[in-house]
Amino acid sequence: MSMFGFLNPFSKTHSRYSFRLNDGGRERAGFKGGAGDCVVRSIAIAANLPYMQVYEDLRLANERYAQVKNDRLAKRLSIKGASPRNGNHRNVFHDYILAQGFEWVPTMKIGAGCQVHLRPDELPNGVLIAKVSKHLTTIIDGVIHDTHDPSRDGNRCVYGYYIKKRQDLFGGA
Repeated sequence: MSMFGFLNPFSKTHSRYSFRLNDGGRERAGFKGGAGDCVVRSIAIAANLPYMQVYEDLRLANERYAQVKNDRLAKRLSIKGASPRNGNHRNVFHDYILAQGFEWVPTMKIGAGCQVHLRPDELPNGVLIAKVSKHLTTIIDGVIHDTHDPSRDGNRCVYGYYIKKRQDLFGGA
């Protein structure tokens, strides 16, 4: 709420996630400085995988995509390289996240406007990777794990999220 929010009777405070600074093991893997690696970090955190493993898996997936496909993304990957350091495209990371035991839940329909925001009363509990504008962030049991708080005070629109499927006691999905 802004400093003068009390002057606006229509302004309301939203439920907000707690925030925990978490780079997904990036620094421990030997990387320094900033990078557009939210996809790698989010997957490493949510799937409980080493940062370097996710980084390398996505680098190889980018390479494969560039070799096999013949679209603008493939051409861009061929030119700029397959490194996941400077962002990853949904065409590449979507199947990888699903393979880690997550399922995709879309929350936005074309022309419908924002229906779900990055706040705990609008998203389920559990392990989530939320897709917001130009960013992925991980939420674990009501706490955002990221290098910054992307929630915009609970006003950030969620386009969809990946949710970790629960495992039963016998190892099945």
